[in-house]
Amino acid sequence: MKQDIIFISDLHISLEKAEITHQFISFLQNQAVTASAVYILGDLFDTWVGDDDNTPPNKKIKQQLKQLTDSGTQVYLQQGNRDFLLGQQFCDETGISLLDEYTVIDLFGVKTLLTHGDLLCTDDIAYQEFRQKSHTTEWKQNVLTKPLLLRLIVARWYRFRSFFHKRKKTQDIMDVNQQSTTHIMQKYDCFRLIHGHTHRPALHNFEINSTPAQRFVLAEWKNNSAELLRWNPEGFKRELLP
Repeated sequence: MKQDIIFISDLHISLEKAEITHQFISFLQNQAVTASAVYILGDLFDTWVGDDDNTPPNKKIKQQLKQLTDSGTQVYLQQGNRDFLLGQQFCDETGISLLDEYTVIDLFGVKTLLTHGDLLCTDDIAYQEFRQKSHTTEWKQNVLTKPLLLRLIVARWYRFRSFFHKRKKTQDIMDVNQQSTTHIMQKYDCFRLIHGHTHRPALHNFEINSTPAQRFVLAEWKNNSAELLRWNPEGFKRELLP
């Protein structure tokens, strides 16, 4: 009986990152198929311009995800800051379930809060303002009605521009704000949080009103390093993929 639950995030799959695509497909065919559930907590893709984009490697990824869900493994996906245009068509084609930006699950008897992580980086005011605007229905519809080729060209430009903007920001600004983290965990009555986004894998132990709390940060996948967080009734472990 499948019991393991796996968490991953920040793969940033794209045509230019063939090795990560290969690692992900291998993961779906091997580690993932033995799990009861896989949670992808955002930024599965480096950019996503709409569910009608079947340019490589998107179509292959969809097919492999469908094979996994057909095998009985449940797959859940949260949108990240790079693939927040993922929608219902993608879910229908792959059999996955789309999660809200904050989702609480029962992880072997412990209420656990899941999120991508960008919402907790409240010190990055410029990004939070863009995020609020870009997540409106009007903004999304305006983008998705543009021709696919134009969306692909614009997405490349935004990634290029974002790279240089990030170089001007301090590391602290791009990390989660502890006060915001504590507030959201209190709001959802959770003392365990799992997220990605910051690319700073770690386990943070702290207290919320004298109660022990934990924040698990998932790793970014790189060409020479792909990591997952595996959980079962005996506990958790970080696991590097071969």
